[in-house]
Amino acid sequence: MAILHASATNFDSEVLQCSQTVLVDFYADWCGPCKMLTPVIEEIAAEHPEVKVVKLNVDNAPEIASRYGVMSIPTLIVFKNGQAANQSVGYTGKQGIVDML
Repeated sequence: MAILHASATNFDSEVLQCSQTVLVDFYADWCGPCKMLTPVIEEIAAEHPEVKVVKLNVDNAPEIASRYGVMSIPTLIVFKNGQAANQSVGYTGKQGIVDML
């Protein structure tokens, strides 16, 4: 499944109102660990079509990052039924992310 790039305007509809599990990658373009995590996120999106994968640039949507207490990036949050169910901060390996799902 393709990775969706969310913004402040579509975050609620794409993440909170989604009936499937959603993995949100809070990142920034200038963040080294975020860049290292990108291929891992892409693999997960390709291998787990049942999970919606969303990237949110915290520089473009600081109010969303603040809403979920994102203080460091990369931060991954798994949403189930519109609620944050799991979270990891910093670089996380593929298996660690899959285990969160």
